[in-house]
Order: sequence, then C-alpha cells, then structure tokens
Amino acid sequence: MLRSTHILEGLHNQYYRATYKSMGFSTEDLKRPLIGIANAWSECVPGHYNLRQVAQRVKDGVYRAGGTPVEFGVIGGCDGMGQGHDGMHFIMPSRELIANSIESMAQINLFDGLVLLGSCDKIVPGMLMAAARLDIPCIVLPGGPMEGGVMFDGRQSDQTSSTEAYGMLSAGKITEAEYVALEDTACPGCGSCSYLGTANTMCALSEALGMTLPDGGTAPAASAARLVQGQDTGVKIMELVEKQITARKILTNAAIRNAIKTCLAMSGSTNAVMHLTAIAHEAELDIHVLNEFDALSASTPQLAKMNPSCQYNIIDFYLDGGVPRLMEHLQSLLETDAMTVTAHTLAENISSHKYRYPATGLVNHTPDNPFGYTGGIAVLRGTLAPNTGITKPGAFDKSLHYFKGEAICFDSEEAAEEAILAGKVRDGHVVVIRYEGPKGGPGMREMYKAMKYLYGRGLTKSTALITDGRFSGTNNGCFVGHISPEAAEGGPIALVRDGDLIEIDVNNKKLDVLVSPEELSERRKAWKRPEPKFKKGWLGLYCKLASSGAEGGIMKFDHL
Repeated sequence: MLRSTHILEGLHNQYYRATYKSMGFSTEDLKRPLIGIANAWSECVPGHYNLRQVAQRVKDGVYRAGGTPVEFGVIGGCDGMGQGHDGMHFIMPSRELIANSIESMAQINLFDGLVLLGSCDKIVPGMLMAAARLDIPCIVLPGGPMEGGVMFDGRQSDQTSSTEAYGMLSAGKITEAEYVALEDTACPGCGSCSYLGTANTMCALSEALGMTLPDGGTAPAASAARLVQGQDTGVKIMELVEKQITARKILTNAAIRNAIKTCLAMSGSTNAVMHLTAIAHEAELDIHVLNEFDALSASTPQLAKMNPSCQYNIIDFYLDGGVPRLMEHLQSLLETDAMTVTAHTLAENISSHKYRYPATGLVNHTPDNPFGYTGGIAVLRGTLAPNTGITKPGAFDKSLHYFKGEAICFDSEEAAEEAILAGKVRDGHVVVIRYEGPKGGPGMREMYKAMKYLYGRGLTKSTALITDGRFSGTNNGCFVGHISPEAAEGGPIALVRDGDLIEIDVNNKKLDVLVSPEELSERRKAWKRPEPKFKKGWLGLYCKLASSGAEGGIMKFDHL
C-alpha cells in the first residue's frame, strides 16, 4: 500500500483531500502516488539558482509517468558566502537542519517518494542523510556545475581565484586593477563551483552511491542535458515507487565502499569522509568509513584529476565521460551488483551507458596509466591526532608528502588569516588553527581563506597547515584537517606551542608533535576547557550535541 493512501483514500479522509484541493489539486491528481520535490532553490546560492527550471522538468516527468508532484522548499547555505565570518559556524550544522526538515515534510505529508534537488556542500549530504533515514524511494538530482571563468594564474578562474588574488595583491604580485577585474569575469554563470570542491565531490559521489542517475552529478548547469536529467528523474522515481526500491536498498555497505573508491580515484574533497560517515550512520550500516578510507587508499589508483589538482574543471570531467567512465575504469575494484536508482545494478549501468562525447583522456585516465597508484585522500594518526586527521595528497606536490616544521599557533581562523596577510607566517612554519572543530568552532569551519592566502603569498610549497576544522575541496598545499580529538575536547592539538616541531608524514600516515609525553602531560595539567562560544539558539544546541569529525560531525543525543 502507498503511504499516501493513509490520508487520501476513503470517506473519512475528506479533510486531507479538501486541503490539497484548496491549492488546485484535482480528484484525479489525488488518486496518483504523491511525489515530494524537495527543492533547495534560492537566490543565495549559484549552485541552486537554476533549480526552478530543473524542478519543473522533474514535475513534468512525474506527471507523465502517472504521479502527482508536490514541491516544497529546503534551506541551503553557500559555503562561499559563509567563508571567513560567523556565518561559517552555521554551514556544517545546516546539514542536520536539511536532513531534519526533509524528514519532517516527508512524514507530515506521507509522500510515496522524493526527488531531492540540491547541488552544494552540505545540501547534498543532508539530502542523502534524509533519504537514508526515511527509507522510501528517493533520487538526488543536483543542478550541475558552472562554467570556468577568465584565465588567471594558469587556469580558468572561479570564486577562489579572487581570494588567491587578494593574497597576491597583499604580497605585491599583481596590481589592484588586475585584482578588481576578476570580480566580473571569474564566475560567468550559475551552477555549483567549477572545480572539484565538496559540492561537486558529493554530487559525483551521489552518482557513485547509486542515488543519482548516470551523468546526473556533473552535466553542466546551463546545458539541455541538465533539463533532460530532470524529466528522466521524474519518470524514474515513479518506477522506484512501483517497485518499492527504497533508499536503504541502494545505500548499502557495498554502495559506501564504491563511493569511497570513487572519491579516492578522483581525489575528492576531504569533507567526503565526514559526509559518507554521516550517511552510513543514518542508514544504520555496520561500516567504519574512516577505516575503509584508510585501507582502500592503498589499493585504489587515482584515475581522475581536476582543479585544484590541475587546470581541468568539472565540465572537462563530464566531457571526458564523468563518473560513468571513471567507474567503468574502476569496475574491477567495485561491487558492481549494487542496486541503483536506475532500478538496475551498477554493472548493468556500466554496460549500457551511452557516452555523449568521445574520450579525451585529459581528465579520466585508464588503470594502466593512472595519475597515481594510491588514492588521493589519506588518513593520518599519531601523537597529534590520536583518533585521526584527514589530508588530500592528490591535491598537492609530492615533495610535500613529508613536511617537518615549527608550529605557529592560532586559536581562531581569523587570527591566522590576519597573521598570514601581515607576513608573520614564514617558510618552514606549520600553521596550527585550533578551537574550530564541531564543538569548539562550533560548526567545524573551513580554513579556506587561510590556505588561499598562503597560496597567494607564495608559501604553498614551503609551509603546512593543520587544524581541527575542515578544508574546502578547492584547497591545495600541505594540509591536515579534521584532527580528532579536537582542541575544545582537550585533544593534543590544544597543547601545541609556538616553536614545537611538527612532523607530517603522508606516506607513513603519521602526524606527530615532537614533544615528549612528559612535557605534554605537564601542559595538559594547565589546560582548561573553554567556555562555549554560543550558549543559546541553534548553535548553542549544536555544540552540545555535535560529535567529533572522526564520527562524521553527527549530532549524538547521548551527549545530553
């Protein structure tokens, strides 16, 4: 029996039918399955700006296939707009709000299935978490990536070029006129960011999980293919409802492992580790995502390379076959019997896929010609990160896979950025930014600006940065994030002092502070737990319930 029949069938349910009819739904409409369209459209986020048009095509597909679409709004903050100020405290916690609001609307209205429209950093993971929690037929459909902008510093520009350029301006490397000119040319149109940041990583991984139709993660925002994807998704959700292929039949341990391997093979954003952990938690899977990343990185080659690792953007990846070609090249390592939202297995999808464009080989390499023989993400542990730290060696020069330098410590993102721009960070420094974890931040802010300023000042290959916060997927240079336990919980990162030697050894998966255990023990005696930065409102609640980055930053109610 369809969920919606509980409120739409029978004389006793006239109240609900009358309510729908007040909005123009007909008697025939209410005899069809109800499909919720969770749309994160807004004028705040370029990755979502086209979702009105996409949503209409989804509705067309649903209605054409015999269903009734019912659209509702979902919040979605742009990470870029939150960078470098108090707004970033809300970005990570917004993932939980998105999951909760979709769950609420699906249960209030007893939808028979959901199409989830969103493109950006925390929105796609939040939608996947809701799908896993609800376990009804669901398909995620992103809005697609934007085109790259004018050429700048050897590649097509994007929003992050402006931040890099500000660092260059502060170092006297470019003129003010060159800097100002980027404002009108870096972002030529809407879409998720043109590079492989967290947004496009999670859109691609939604495909790899089987929760998005093939090519649905990377077809350009401004393309006709994106609108066709909308209609096809509307038709396909009806098939999933008919066959009762629910989210947890797709979001299995095998699907999570396939997504991990895809992420490693494309050197995706380090934030994917945390988001896949949260999705697995909501699906109640018995898989340890961090351990899987750690184990699989040794045997998964890097087959795709995109900005920030090179000059090629997401649209170049799409033109070179995108996720379908990457998974075809990886298929000997994948669990191809996994079910997907096509209502077919991954193996069937790979064998039947029709590529729109001939292979270029610029972005997607074959297994016999990889960019690297190990995955692009590494899990580090050591005296500075007893639980874990996450880095992305696929995005920085191999000469930085081992880095030893003196700590220069900051207790906030803003303090570090001010020091970098003032020239206080020099060659050989390891910049330590702490009290930015899920609890201490709160909200585990991204250290995006700090890394971009280092780049702009020419320090990318001579410094490193470590933090209990996160990194934007666009960052490059030697960095380690997600350090757990975080400083606010008394993790060793809270005990580091200026001048301490820190050793980052990616190949041996180590992150150590070269201070004796006795000295660290003495420092711990003097350490005091800081007061929460927010004591009321949403963030006041979040910092009480948030788990560590190693646990996906999920809200754990046993903290109460």
